[in-house]
Amino acid sequence: MSAKIRDTTYFGEHDLPQKQKDTLRKAIRVERINIVVKIIAVVAIFSVAGSSQAMKAAWIEDALALLPPIAFLVAIRFLNKKPTPRHPYGFHRSIGVGHLVASVALLGMGTYLLVDSAMGLIAGDRPPIGLIEIFGTPIWAGWLMIAVSVIVVIPSIIIGRINWKLAPVLHNKVLYADGDMNKADWMTGLATAVGILGVGFGLWWFDAAVAIFISLDIISDGVKNLRGCLAGLIDARATTTDSKEPHDLIAEVREKLTGLDWVDEADVRMRDQGQVFHTEVFVVPYKGQMPSLDEVENVREKLTDIDWKLHDLVLIPVAELPEEFLPQIDDKEE
Repeated sequence: MSAKIRDTTYFGEHDLPQKQKDTLRKAIRVERINIVVKIIAVVAIFSVAGSSQAMKAAWIEDALALLPPIAFLVAIRFLNKKPTPRHPYGFHRSIGVGHLVASVALLGMGTYLLVDSAMGLIAGDRPPIGLIEIFGTPIWAGWLMIAVSVIVVIPSIIIGRINWKLAPVLHNKVLYADGDMNKADWMTGLATAVGILGVGFGLWWFDAAVAIFISLDIISDGVKNLRGCLAGLIDARATTTDSKEPHDLIAEVREKLTGLDWVDEADVRMRDQGQVFHTEVFVVPYKGQMPSLDEVENVREKLTDIDWKLHDLVLIPVAELPEEFLPQIDDKEE
């Protein structure tokens, strides 16, 4: 897949600063490497899995972990598409769709792992881990499983940390979700090694128990990401990359407005459209100080210049703030 980043942009397209362009190129390279690494990991783990429940869970997880980087690369291609009459806002929400794919992959993988492992534990399945011969020397197959499980998690640790660093720079929640997926990968790998070791000490139930423990953490990440992406797709207030807090730009834009000498009241409605925000600014001028069109446009441009994510911003002078469009923040909602 290729994702050309153009320097010329249209309304609704990206207009990224150089730092973000460089970060996006790096993210594309990292996710391509991520796909290759995941494919190698799936093949390696599947080849030594045998009948181990934890090993089975590990290679299924790595297979599903291919979805977030693929979703990211596909979404980035759509971001560069010119707006059309049918899509006048551009294709920024492709990031939201990619986030949905990554979240469902996390949640689905964790749920499958929980059910499958619990059924194996209830049924009393005992994973037979026998001997294999390497260069004429018989060794316990569990040692090979443990070695593969530990080795394949090393790239996941590195890639996950890189994605978590890149995601806030781009405000890209797909990258953040993929960081969570990579965290799930390395947790699965290390826990799998512990499970196999437990079987070696005669604890037949340890294998499935470890898989269940892994699944609960993965489900937690899946639910968190799914809640965040669905909130964005139904136009919730713009949030930080981890979907935990309202984005700081909401308060910053409001503060800039209230500092103007002709503005009596002001409020902001901001929603997340992927990597950028659609922002509607409502201002009530002081009586007798109605700004000219040039003044309104000048303020709009200055607000847009605050941050590259304020890509689609409109400023609307009104007689009074429209409360139906600007509901008061409910502490319980937080």
